[in-house]
Amino acid sequence: MTINVALETHPAMSDKDWGFTEVSGLPAQYNQAPSRMFYVYLAAPAITLLAAITIYPFLWLVYMSFHKVGFGARGDVFVGFDNFSRMFSDAKYIEGWGMLLKYSAICLTIQVLVGVALAVVLNNSRYEKILITLFLMPMMVSPLVAGLLFYYLYNGTFGWYHWIFESLGLLGEASILASTSTALYGIILVDVWQWTPLITLITLAGLKRVPQDQLEANMVDGAGSISNFFNVSLPNIYPFLLIAILLRFMDNFRFIDAILALTGGGPGNATRLLPVYLFDVSFIYFKLGRGGAIALTLLIVTIIFGYILVRILEDPARKKALSGETDS
Repeated sequence: MTINVALETHPAMSDKDWGFTEVSGLPAQYNQAPSRMFYVYLAAPAITLLAAITIYPFLWLVYMSFHKVGFGARGDVFVGFDNFSRMFSDAKYIEGWGMLLKYSAICLTIQVLVGVALAVVLNNSRYEKILITLFLMPMMVSPLVAGLLFYYLYNGTFGWYHWIFESLGLLGEASILASTSTALYGIILVDVWQWTPLITLITLAGLKRVPQDQLEANMVDGAGSISNFFNVSLPNIYPFLLIAILLRFMDNFRFIDAILALTGGGPGNATRLLPVYLFDVSFIYFKLGRGGAIALTLLIVTIIFGYILVRILEDPARKKALSGETDS
């Protein structure tokens, strides 16, 4: 305030007369923005490691799929597309695809419905933290251990689950894994028990991000809790559901641990999903060329289905925004 008054009373005086010095240029920056190459250097070790454990095995997989892999002095023989052409006449290969698609569809449907319902019930509940901890316990068990656990629960002599199913009239004296009509559903139950909590956890994280003002505005308009979920909460958690479904979809397409522990693909071929058949061809019969071809087709179909799921389950708001930009 004193300086302003002095300047007003002596307008002819310059900055130097008052003892001020002119600042030339910009002040020195002690935290300069790093260059792009700095981030490249930081990511280079991780990229190199990922390339070593993914790109090289993938190239080797492609190589094997076009060869009849031999051991010792026999070497590898180039057979072209012979490994691929044989798959279309292989009944077990076609049946494996059918069972895999059936298994994946049932698992995803049950896990999404139950997982989302549990997330809605747990959200902001009184015992939310305790219940979440309990529900996450199955995920902490390895798939092989989960398979062994259910192997004893399904046992026809002393299995607890077998006793429950038999008491309800759903099963006879034979174990659920001993019948070709029920063995696949027994494996599905294992997957649902172990991985439904993952859907619940991801959905719950999405529900925490739903704007409260939108929920309150919808309630002011007279909407109930069900309408609030479908009109406000569900559109907001679409990206989270997409991540959860993609993770479970990719896991189902390579699921093998619990099946080997429970049935090994039996009884007969009732649970010989394509990954199990791939395991048999590659590591029991040692037909690594055929196994490489089967694995390559499984990888390609997984990528295609994953892309289709992304297109179907894409965020509706983002779709609308993109379509609006295209129209304009």
